[in-house]
Amino acid sequence: MKSFKELGVDEPLRRAVEELGFESPMPIQERVIPRLLGDAQDIVALAQTGTGKTAAFGLPVLQRIDPVIKKPQALILSPTRELCLQIGSDLTDFSKYIPEVKVLPVYGGSSIESQIRSLKAGVQIIVATPGRLIDLIKRGVVNLDNVNTVVLDEADEMLNMGFLESIEEILSYVPADRKMLMFSATMPPDIMKIARKYMKDYEEIVVGTKNEGAANVHHIYYMVNARDKYLALKRIADNSPNIYAIIFCRTRRDTQEIADKLIQDGYNAEALHGDLSQQQRDIVMKKFRDRVVTLLVATDVAARGLDVDDLTHVINYGLPDDTAVYNHRSGRTGRAGKSGVSIAIIHSREKGKLREIEKKIGKTFERKEVPTPEHIIEKQLYNLADRIERVKVDEEEIARYIPGISRKLEWLSEQDLLKRVISLEFNRLLNYYKDAPQIDFIDEKPRKEKKEKGHDRPKNDKEKDRRTAERGMERVYINVGKRDGFFAGNLIELLNREVQGKRVDVGRIDLLPSYTLFDVKKADARRAVAGLTGSEFFGKRLYCEIASPDKDYARASNRKNKKGTSASEVPHEPDDEPETVADYFKRKHKPRRK
Repeated sequence: MKSFKELGVDEPLRRAVEELGFESPMPIQERVIPRLLGDAQDIVALAQTGTGKTAAFGLPVLQRIDPVIKKPQALILSPTRELCLQIGSDLTDFSKYIPEVKVLPVYGGSSIESQIRSLKAGVQIIVATPGRLIDLIKRGVVNLDNVNTVVLDEADEMLNMGFLESIEEILSYVPADRKMLMFSATMPPDIMKIARKYMKDYEEIVVGTKNEGAANVHHIYYMVNARDKYLALKRIADNSPNIYAIIFCRTRRDTQEIADKLIQDGYNAEALHGDLSQQQRDIVMKKFRDRVVTLLVATDVAARGLDVDDLTHVINYGLPDDTAVYNHRSGRTGRAGKSGVSIAIIHSREKGKLREIEKKIGKTFERKEVPTPEHIIEKQLYNLADRIERVKVDEEEIARYIPGISRKLEWLSEQDLLKRVISLEFNRLLNYYKDAPQIDFIDEKPRKEKKEKGHDRPKNDKEKDRRTAERGMERVYINVGKRDGFFAGNLIELLNREVQGKRVDVGRIDLLPSYTLFDVKKADARRAVAGLTGSEFFGKRLYCEIASPDKDYARASNRKNKKGTSASEVPHEPDDEPETVADYFKRKHKPRRK
């Protein structure tokens, strides 16, 4: 293994990176730095996020700058604001001992006037998102005639986001004899088209294998019924006491809904998706980087360009359609030589997709069973013991409090004190899991074999399941459904308003056309029935009862509805999908038109 000095890196840059904790070059740095510092051809480099690629191009880019010339000499394009800022910050850190070199990130969503002032003051390196850079070029405040190096970072992501035309327009303003580097985590055909069109006699550098997953990421999957996915997610989080993770969802709606549920259940979670303003996004990301938030629920688009170190887990709340997207997700953990875990929570219909991903990334997923309550509680208790062992005791600061606290607790034995410490920390978890619903294990036998053994149940058996509560819960019937404009948010609002005493926690909800079935804890069931029965929903008198597995509620509700309120008298949603709690509150608090 060579040193940074042997790679040709100048002393001021070496001193800066050593202070940042770089002991020796990483593989991508060993291969790129000497080529970029020398007269070698252009480079197409395939490397996962977290492999040290910013230093691989950043150090030679900084070394090639002439500090006397106060004009842009290097251009680095990135797909997102977050990555743009991260690269800019890293280059500023690397150039600590060459202060005359100025680095400027330019991106949308912030003051263009401020960026124009900085450009006019003179900068040598521009780190930019394509859209904002084109805007500045057209305003006549950016001149790229002196650029000798162009870097496209996360090129595959830029193409996925539709920046191909913007990249081509930007390259038309750059001198033809510039050196060009392109970094990508995957190698789709469009990447090679750009290389052939805009790069001269380029060299392809591959760290790892094309489209292969990172070597130090452990891939796990849990197969559950669709209705149990959220319960499984919570169990997985609880089973990892020090979890610091991104949870990927397919849609904005799923992202917000899962984040809302996690927050309601007491987790330090936030959502990150395209409906957030730039200011909201910045606040969420600061909380996540500071670990005030430890579970970030995000869409793939919103998470592009995020650069967060030390993630313990990436959780796929369902698999993406594209293997490259899975690679990007899983590549966010297990970075810089550390180990990481990529988890997929799937249902049986996604098994084929899982096998396809395994084939493409060259990794095998390990199947695990969802942790049991007993296992989770044991894990959390041992984690508490570890924290007690490792906590730093400030003898001097705490000394004055010890005598008084000792007198107050002297009546407790050592064993009693230990029990109370444990109970103080874990009452919530112990109480929650005491009556926790069962998460069924799904057999992976082929569908044909299941049919032969009589596993395909008739429709009326499935209807009966709908009327059966999860373990530790009671199933409750209420005589309003989707045809009445009744959705999940309405149920939550009614329970909060009509049921006296502590809040009723709701489990599974099945919204049917003419009625609704929902789970509550057994201890809360009769209180919920008493509170809801006799109340009204848009003029319709409500009737509620503990559900019977043998009763045909569809027929009973249709008879009652003939005498009750017409569906036209109550509000309807624009489609027939059940309304989530998050959607309800968005609609409920929408500003009124004046």
